[in-house]
Amino acid sequence: MNLTPKQLRILQLIRDSRIRRGYSPTMQELADEIGVSKVTVFEHVEALIKKGALVREPNKARSLSIADGIAVPDESRPLRYPLVGKIAAGHPIEKVEDIDEIDISDFLGAAGDKGDSMFALKVDGDSMRDEGILNGDIILLERAQVAHNGDRIVALLEDGQTTLKTFYKESDHIRLQPANPDFEPIRVKFCQVQGIVKGVVRKYT
Repeated sequence: MNLTPKQLRILQLIRDSRIRRGYSPTMQELADEIGVSKVTVFEHVEALIKKGALVREPNKARSLSIADGIAVPDESRPLRYPLVGKIAAGHPIEKVEDIDEIDISDFLGAAGDKGDSMFALKVDGDSMRDEGILNGDIILLERAQVAHNGDRIVALLEDGQTTLKTFYKESDHIRLQPANPDFEPIRVKFCQVQGIVKGVVRKYT
């Protein structure tokens, strides 16, 4: 897909906002971030919708989302992923809104090939301890909206909080299961899957 640098940046900002906050930025927020007018952002967004890169729900604010099958690269370095905050591995906590990045080559010293669909989070808590996911670890996740039973996921709850748990769809609810007997499962009617854990990075000094 042929995108201008600003159009690519808009896609990145929308993707990262939906990961961090569960909704897309406003046109004004996009304009402020990339240093152009609101009208210019609107033109870019319309072009991205026509190209099939963005989807917008009619008559709904902050509803821009990345179209299915569209991978949004972060950098030319394949092991650099957006570090979009901390994820609760204890009780759910509010998402932090700072955004940074993590270059996995700093940890592994090798190249990878999944940079377009991956992101990273730092674990805050020990409810997944018995799965070998410890407080302070970096988890690598593949962006996804659908999970299967047994997947370790980042879930966005209806109250706007996020948590890291193992996903189970049961008869009339979803069970988000910790891996530590000190924590109770979280049972909800609905949650939004943000990503599926694909790896854990731990650096020893």
